[in-house]
Amino acid sequence: MHYRVYYLINRSGERVSSKSAVEMTTRAICEQLLDRLQSEDDYLGILDADDNVLQILPEPEQQRYYVEVPLDAAKASYGRYVNREELEVLINELPVRIDEQNIPGLTYRPW
Repeated sequence: MHYRVYYLINRSGERVSSKSAVEMTTRAICEQLLDRLQSEDDYLGILDADDNVLQILPEPEQQRYYVEVPLDAAKASYGRYVNREELEVLINELPVRIDEQNIPGLTYRPW
């Protein structure tokens, strides 16, 4: 499955904005980007064809990631913490349409 991604890798200064998102397969995302998320300032966004997003925010000290589906209009998001193995499974099983109802285990969090 192909998605578009945007990201910031703070250590190297690499940045791809959401407006310039690049197409990648889920396999390529896991192989090429996940190991590079090493700072709390790093992030990865995965966009579906309708511009719905799954954001991935690493928390290296806790050895986990926060994944969320932001809802800008509601000023909130649905998210959960996952470890690396769970993150890879989640990415590889992403639905065609990314939303809080298609990803199990997410909880509501206002901003």
